[in-house]
Amino acid sequence: MPTLPPCVLGALHRFNAAHPWDHNAHYHPWILRQLPRRFGSALDVGSGSGDLARLLAARADRVLGIDSDPKITARARELTPPAAPVTFTTADALTGVPDGPYDVITCVAAIHHLPFTDALAVFRRHLAPGGTLVVLGLSRPTTPADHLLAAAAVPLNVATGWLKNKGRAAPRPVSMTALTRPAEMSFPDIVRDARAALPGARLRRRLFWRYTLVWRHHRASAR
Repeated sequence: MPTLPPCVLGALHRFNAAHPWDHNAHYHPWILRQLPRRFGSALDVGSGSGDLARLLAARADRVLGIDSDPKITARARELTPPAAPVTFTTADALTGVPDGPYDVITCVAAIHHLPFTDALAVFRRHLAPGGTLVVLGLSRPTTPADHLLAAAAVPLNVATGWLKNKGRAAPRPVSMTALTRPAEMSFPDIVRDARAALPGARLRRRLFWRYTLVWRHHRASAR
């Protein structure tokens, strides 16, 4: 696939750095639409600065956010009203999840930091029968469809950054100060492994270099 000239890539990088916006938060409303209006408990894996966990708290009796980064976890606590039914803890997503089960599990831009199938197995084990798992993830572009969607996202990303920041330079949102790493798995590999681990999982490529996974833990699928 053709790539943009280095001068264009440099200009885009400088523009995006001056007009940042949170691609993950863009999908928070979509995530909430996949969930019941009320539920008992929720687990947010890779909770970062806590933006999604606080949204979940408006529907849940209790929310637990876990993240491996103690600095961003401390920031999440600072940003959360004391009365909100949210607890943030520093924990390993594979070995440190407090016992559930949870009615809702969310994982936003974090599963590519983990062994993919191991993470799905942990999520499945901790999800209550009848519960919902929603993953917003990143994948490595490898197919023509990936590259076409990425190309379409470039001008939209610029326009959105300009509009959200009202044309002015702005600092990065707190949510964008969390640790990052590039994705290594391709979307076809993600689909293959997800459907093997979570039969009936629904996956879809999304704009802004993301994909979504939704899985309902029907009682018949409990192991």
